[in-house]
Amino acid sequence: METITPAVNDKVMSYKEWALTIFISSLPLIGIIMLLVWAFDSNTNIHKKNWAKGTLLIAVIAIIFAVLILFVFGGLAMLSSLNR
Repeated sequence: METITPAVNDKVMSYKEWALTIFISSLPLIGIIMLLVWAFDSNTNIHKKNWAKGTLLIAVIAIIFAVLILFVFGGLAMLSSLNR
């Protein structure tokens, strides 16, 4: 019986491909859309896919941390204004 394995695009990316990838991901709205496409598309290079997933994970962690800091310091500011 013949086993069919999915083709994995795991070729090494050149520095030009990485430079273009990082440039596109740094664009405001297009970058987020492309990170999502690269992270979840089945035809994307495996190295770019893993990099996009890691970048999205770091972005989500940073947003959660920023919101947490905003609530903490916003709450402290509101609390200090009640004491006046």
